[in-house]
Amino acid sequence: MTIVKDPVCGLELDTDEMNKAVGSVPGGAPEVDPTKGTRRFHEGKWYYLCSLACRNDFLASPASFINNE
Repeated sequence: MTIVKDPVCGLELDTDEMNKAVGSVPGGAPEVDPTKGTRRFHEGKWYYLCSLACRNDFLASPASFINNE
């Protein structure tokens, strides 16, 4: 189990659970359950976010959340 904090709201997230495949998309790529959270690759690092709302906030201003780490 790998626990990280959502950089927007600070919620602790289990990345292993978030990345667990629940199926596959037509092209064969693994599909994950978006209700368990989402992630965004930014400047060479993955950032895990608890919801689409936190993801949208992060995308609007990544530097304001990354500098708080």
